[in-house]
Amino acid sequence: MLTRRAFSRAFAATVASASVASVAACAPTPAAPPAGAGANTSFGALKQIDAGVLNIGYAEAGPATGPPVILLHGWPYDIHSYVDVAPVLAAAGYRVIVPYLRGYGTTRFLSADTFRNGQQSVVALDIIALMDALKIEKAILGGFDWGARTAGVIAALWPRRCKALVSVSGYLITSLKANLQPLPPAAELGWWYQYYFSTDRGVLGYRQNTHDFNKLIWKIVSPKWNFDDATYDRTAASFGNPDHVSIVIHNYRWRLSLAKGEPRYDDFEQKLSGSPVIAVPTITISSDFDGAASDGTAYRNKFSGKYSHRVLPGIGHNVPQEDPRSFAKAIVDVDGY
Repeated sequence: MLTRRAFSRAFAATVASASVASVAACAPTPAAPPAGAGANTSFGALKQIDAGVLNIGYAEAGPATGPPVILLHGWPYDIHSYVDVAPVLAAAGYRVIVPYLRGYGTTRFLSADTFRNGQQSVVALDIIALMDALKIEKAILGGFDWGARTAGVIAALWPRRCKALVSVSGYLITSLKANLQPLPPAAELGWWYQYYFSTDRGVLGYRQNTHDFNKLIWKIVSPKWNFDDATYDRTAASFGNPDHVSIVIHNYRWRLSLAKGEPRYDDFEQKLSGSPVIAVPTITISSDFDGAASDGTAYRNKFSGKYSHRVLPGIGHNVPQEDPRSFAKAIVDVDGY
């Protein structure tokens, strides 16, 4: 989910040497949800559009002529992370687009022959293709987890398409070279699922147990979020996408240089490996998930434009769903930078 360096700081500060089972079993008593969380359960009818190599499923809210905002989910989540954010932004006059990433929900590949690639530049290019298909020249981009990385890649490589950025957990662009370096043992513990995915047993286990596997991840990374089964199951339905397992496994194996990307994207990845500075107006958000990195100092120099950082105590990794009003406010505020 995070870059290795960011995860090292966050995980070492919050977990130490606990096992995965003990982390889940010893979770703190859930706090009362922030205002607005859980107010909505669906977006209504979804839309589909051909974009690049995909037919992308997406939710849309707000006036068609409003300033466009594209909100991007991560793993193991889906568009429902923004089910309470979108109405707030729509009421403020924004045109809100919330797409399923490749391998999730109703998004499908147009060809059975297309390589099921999960590398970072490709996921970003999917969103550029979506913007082209919707005739959106420039949008405010917001995201967490894979979504924050994808938004950051767009802001770094195609800044003319990104009016402003809201990024949970800060700067998440992946450097394959940096990811080859080992971390302290306590931090490596947090990568258990990535090492699991690097094995054939892990692929089989994830395919057979996707629902329960991802629910465990939710509990570990958001220990104070008292989500119910219905909330989880609405998102879990998106993991039934026929390409979900292939995309997830390739994404994490690619990050560890255990799987190759496509050569035609090498130039993009070379630029990203240098951790390019992001110049568009940006608000970064951290939560309890980020541990010692929550103050944002570790990545402050990666943003050269107008910038601010916000900390949300008591909130886990799924910031937009756990605290939708704070996330929506960040989108509105960054638009004014």
